[in-house]
Amino acid sequence: MTRDSHAKNTGFLRAHRLRAAGVACVVLSAALLTGCGQDSGSGSTATQTSEAARAVPEATKSPSPTGTESPSPGQMTEDQKERKELISATKVTYDKAITTAEDAVSGSKVIDIELKSAEDAADDDESASPSPTGSPSPTGSPSPTGSPSPGSAPQWVATVATKTGTKHKVHIDAVSGKVLSSAEKSDQDTADKAKTAKRMTEAKQTPQQAAKAATDKKKGTVTSIELDENDQKTLVWQTDVVTKDWKKTTFDVDASNGSITHEETDND
Repeated sequence: MTRDSHAKNTGFLRAHRLRAAGVACVVLSAALLTGCGQDSGSGSTATQTSEAARAVPEATKSPSPTGTESPSPGQMTEDQKERKELISATKVTYDKAITTAEDAVSGSKVIDIELKSAEDAADDDESASPSPTGSPSPTGSPSPTGSPSPGSAPQWVATVATKTGTKHKVHIDAVSGKVLSSAEKSDQDTADKAKTAKRMTEAKQTPQQAAKAATDKKKGTVTSIELDENDQKTLVWQTDVVTKDWKKTTFDVDASNGSITHEETDND
């Protein structure tokens, strides 16, 4: 009886120790797993924080909208808006228009050229004669006489003169570059022709040279050039240049030597 009792006690103790060791292993494993999970989570959070920190400077590097010389529509005057609309719709530059106008009338030279809207060109008192009925054609195309029709593209309206001083009015489509009309002016007398011929002889500078002198002084788009006398009776090329802010500056360029004698900016 004593030997059996001792054997049972010994078996009980051995089983108890095994169970205790198992529980300890389970607890230790759980602790290890928990620790690993916390490390993994901390690493993930750190990585996300690092990535977010890197992302912020990248976002701040994006350029903000910068101001330009051109004002917003709300800041422009009506004249500025009209100049912007007119120039934005124009494809033919002043120098190409000059060449086209001179080619339209043999032996002629440009003494006046201006960029106008189709409506203003049609309202020009010196434009080509209207159609016999006095109304535009139903399709809106130029009438049989070649007079420009309103509501179409902007136009270069040029005055060219021959060596005798005889002047012709030439309308040129400022988008296609085609001649819309060409007609001799009817309101010229002998004195007018002589005066025009004299001015053409005295002008040593071409309109292209005058335009270059003006744009060298102030960058922009040439919209008008006219051979005329200033207040001091000096023969000049009056040249209009529209800058990026859509303001217009008029330069008086001496027609004999190309020097700028006067400039005035229209702030409207």
